[in-house]
Order: sequence, then C-alpha cells, then structure tokens
Amino acid sequence: METLHILFSVVAAVSAYLLWFSFLARTLTGPKVWPLVGSLPALFANRWRIHDWMAGNLRATGGSATYQTCTIALPFVARREGFYTVTCHPKNIEHVLRTRFDNYPKGPEWQAAFHDLLGQGIFNSDGDTWLIQRKTAALEFTTRTLRQAMARWVSRTIKSRLWTILDKAARGKTSVDLQDLLLRLTFDNICGLTFGKDPETLSPAMPENHFAMAFDTATEATLQRLLYPSFLWRLKKIFGVGSEKRLKRSLEVVENYMNDAIDARKEAPSDDLLSRFLKKRDVDGNLFPISVLQRIALNFVLAGRDTSSVALSWFFWLVMNNPDVEEKIIREISTVLRETRGDDPAKWVEDPLSFDEADRLIYLKSALAETLRLYPSVPEDFKYVVSDDVLPDGTFVPAGSTVTYSIYSIGRMKTIWGEDCMEFKPERWLSPEGVRFEPPKDSYKFVAFNAGPRTCLGKDLAYLQMKSVASAVLLRYALSPVPGHRVEQKMSLTMFMKDGLRVYLRPRALVGLAQKLAASA
Repeated sequence: METLHILFSVVAAVSAYLLWFSFLARTLTGPKVWPLVGSLPALFANRWRIHDWMAGNLRATGGSATYQTCTIALPFVARREGFYTVTCHPKNIEHVLRTRFDNYPKGPEWQAAFHDLLGQGIFNSDGDTWLIQRKTAALEFTTRTLRQAMARWVSRTIKSRLWTILDKAARGKTSVDLQDLLLRLTFDNICGLTFGKDPETLSPAMPENHFAMAFDTATEATLQRLLYPSFLWRLKKIFGVGSEKRLKRSLEVVENYMNDAIDARKEAPSDDLLSRFLKKRDVDGNLFPISVLQRIALNFVLAGRDTSSVALSWFFWLVMNNPDVEEKIIREISTVLRETRGDDPAKWVEDPLSFDEADRLIYLKSALAETLRLYPSVPEDFKYVVSDDVLPDGTFVPAGSTVTYSIYSIGRMKTIWGEDCMEFKPERWLSPEGVRFEPPKDSYKFVAFNAGPRTCLGKDLAYLQMKSVASAVLLRYALSPVPGHRVEQKMSLTMFMKDGLRVYLRPRALVGLAQKLAASA
C-alpha cells in the first residue's frame, strides 16, 4: 500500500509538472522548450553561433516593430531564475537601461562570477559602490589632460612601433595578424593611460608579457563561470582544479603587477588614472584601499583594451570588402591633412593624426559607428530582474530571472534599421547634407557604448583612438586579405575574430590624390 501511495504521488507530481509545462510552453516565444532541460538542447547545438542564433529567434517572433522578444528557458524551468528574456526592442532596452534602471542591476550571479577578477570595480558593482566610482571617473574623463595623455600614448605607439612592424611586413610581402597587433597596441595604450606604465607588448620582437598573458587567462577563466551552473565552478574553486586553478595562478601575477604599479604611482604620481584615483575617497570619505584600487584599474584595462581593438579589426575587414567606402575615407583624411599640413603627401604620413585632426573626420567616424552597429564589441549584455516587471512590448519578466539585450541583433533588424540593415553603409550616420555625424534620434537603436546611466565614459576617447589608428594604417597601406583566410566570430563576451585577421599590405600611393585635391581646390 505504501508503495502504491508513493507511486501515485510521483505520477501526480509528474502529471502536474507536465500540465504546467504544456501551458508554459504555449506562452513562451523563442526556441523550443523541452521538459526538464528547457532550451538547453538548442542552446548547446548553436553554441558556436550563439549571436546569429539569437538574432534568428528574435526575427522569428514576427519581426514587428512592437515585438522583438523571446524567452530562453534553462534546465528545470519551474524556477523563475531559469528564464532568460532576450530582447532587441529599443523601447524595452530603454526601459531596462534608463526608465527602471534600479530594477535591472548586474545581479548576484554576474557579480559572483566576476568578483575574483574585477572585485567591486565599476563594471561589476551596483548601487552606491558603482555610483561613487562613476562620479569620480566621470570627472576624470572630461578633463583635457586625460585626452592629451591618451593622444601622446596613441601617437607614440603608432609611430615608434606599429608603423615599424607594418613597414617591415609590406617590404617583405609577408602577412600580419592585424587583430593581434591591434590588441597589443590598445593594451599598451590603456596600460599607459591607467598605470603610466607601458608593457610594450607591441614591438617588432612581439614579446610575451607575463601580465598580459595572466590577464587573458584570468578573463577567459572568469568567462567560463558564466557557462555552467554556479555550484560547479564554486566546487572547482574549492578543490582548485581546472579553470579555477588557472584563474588563481593568473590572478597572483596580475595582483603582483598591480601592487608594483600602485607603489610606483605613490612614489611618483603622474597624469594617469591610477594616480588620480589614489587621491579620491570612497562613500565613507576614506581613501580607496589597495585591493579596491587594483580592481578599479583592472576594470579600465578590461574595458579599454578589447573593445577598441575588436572594433578596429571588424572595421578593417569591412573596408577591405567595400572599396568605395575605403576610397571615401582616404579622400576625407587627405583633405583634412592637406589643410593642416600642406600639399606634400609625404608630410601627411610623417606623424600620426593629432586628436584635433581626427576630430574632423566625420565620414571615418560614421564608418566606425556602422562597424559597431553590425559587429558590436560586446554583442550581448545581461541584467538581473529585482522585482516582477512588464516590458513596454508586454513581455512579463519575473523577479530573479535575467533580461538579455542583444546588441548584435539590433543592427540586424529590418524593422529597426531598414531593408538595407545588413549593408555596410556609413552614409546612414551622416546628416542629409553630409557634413555632420548624426546618430539616430532614438539613441536606444544603437547601444554599442551602452546607454542610460551606464553609458561608456570613454566613448569619445575610444572614437578618437580608433580614428587615429584607422588613419595611420589606411593612409600608408592598402590592405588585402590573405587568400583562404576565414574570418569568423569567436564565441565569447567580446566579439573577437576566431582566427585573427591576416592581411597583406602594400604602400599606398598618395601623389595622384594630392594632385587631384590641389586641382579641385
């Protein structure tokens, strides 16, 4: 009798679950949801093309201007936290990033996963901890001295190292991995700006740098924590195995480097970000402790290295495949430099562009923005839902669940960007007369630099650095892809190219263009 009672209870529970599940499955949009495992089979099958898979699911919701949201259910979907609401609807994104900002923080799972690497730094904190860092950083990022410091680092790195490496490759007719060079360049620049210390990872010898290697390892190991249930990585951490063992070792190298940088800045303050934060105080009026300063600085390195270099890699790839765009960019740069440096094209390529010269490059900025529309450096972002809410398109999001806004998908929606949304078309960012950079009136159609209170503070510096590097490369060299080299996305939180960007370079002839510009003046 007792056995029958247990059997009846099990059957009743399973029946109730299946009845609930059948009702739930009819209410969800997106990939097929299975009992117990949720959307995991489809998620696993598409793990190597996750961004395109998400975009396809969002288009399949009907693609209407009022509904671009789907649900991905994780295993054991009876739990509220098992739901991932994925959206690319600009009104929903505005709701999450601005209107109800306090209801959508980073959340406990994200913060726990990134805590060992980023601590309570600006990109891994919420509330007052985030706000004080944001206000402090905002004051620094608006100063002209920081802009001038960035200009010095960028110009020096281009002239003394990048051009040397590219000239050698062009003379020898050998290929280079442009993505690797750009990662090294932006890493050196952001370390110089943050610590006042140049690791010189970009140099003809292409040396390995212990800090850079450890930082990469720590970042990759941290990202792995998001791919598995939290109990699994916590268990690995307790026993010190696998990726958690690598994370611990790499963090020791990173922290030693940071301690040396902090000690150096205490003895000899400079105009770098670390020196500035050494003088600042926290919410209680105290100077930031060393452990917090370490994480604040690492947050800036993480944000300043990968995003700009990845965006530039996709930019060069798109330009190589759109020669008409390349021609317009070269003409614009040459026109500006003719006005600032004279008629001799040899003088145009003597030095990298100053930031004031780069400021005038409107079409180039449009091409960079168009690159970020199609290939945003951070293709997806995640927010935790504090309280039950309803998004503007009518989607209910339960407390404890996650809202993912797909930045990658936004640029691929005809209802948002038009029938030509898949075309690389910088002109869409220009004013009708073509003389001003003109972002969309709905700023939540383009959130490559985030939006709302968390809008990227380094946005203007990023554009200036990218314009300086793009000009330095394109004005001196014509690029062509290595035959047979495949450009594919690497599945990570940052949109790297899986196998880099291998290109050949040949010197660009500017005399003919200079003569045409002089004749038309």
